[in-house]
Amino acid sequence: MIQSSTLTFFRQLRKNNHKTWFDAHRAQYEAARKNIEDFLQAVIDKHGKKDPDIAGLTAKSCLYRINRDIRFSKDKTPYKTHQAAGITKGGKKSPLAGYYVHIEPDGKTMVAGGIWMPEAANLKKIRQEIDYCYDEFNKIVTAKKFVNQFGGLYRGEDVSLVKVPQGFEKDNPAAEYLKFKSWLASREFSDADVTSKDFLKKVTDAFETMQPFLQFLNRPLEHD
Repeated sequence: MIQSSTLTFFRQLRKNNHKTWFDAHRAQYEAARKNIEDFLQAVIDKHGKKDPDIAGLTAKSCLYRINRDIRFSKDKTPYKTHQAAGITKGGKKSPLAGYYVHIEPDGKTMVAGGIWMPEAANLKKIRQEIDYCYDEFNKIVTAKKFVNQFGGLYRGEDVSLVKVPQGFEKDNPAAEYLKFKSWLASREFSDADVTSKDFLKKVTDAFETMQPFLQFLNRPLEHD
């Protein structure tokens, strides 16, 4: 279980985001991180029985650093106010599509998955796969279970072109998906959800629903 003390730590960090406070509360941070690491390992171990791509991963290797990269940011606060992990075949820096877990208080906890801004060659491969297998892809992302979990694909302006990309006809049946530069789906959880005994099941259920989507995205990236 995710402990309420874990959420409390990040809530307090939000109000005291500086090195002096963090150093004085490092023990609380280590406890919160260990709590999240243990939870994620349980997620990996459980869902890994259904998805061999993540079986054998360690939560520790999937967790992102708490330190922010402030080199090019106007916001100079040194720490993230959440703990996140990328659970992806090949590790969190893999170019493949994968699962994402983001633990943050006040209803900002999120489970997500997909691929964010792939490099040009992989972007082209995914678009071609969607073009060739439009019916299959559309069936996955419009399935009742997928929509109930995630509300469908994320459709923000930051992940989509205005026009169909070069090389595809404007009236292509898959046009709306071919415009995407990232393919993502996510859902948020309340703090009550996060600290409940059934949160592990809710996360693994979300992963199970996400799995066909990730398998489709990774298929062209793993098989030339």
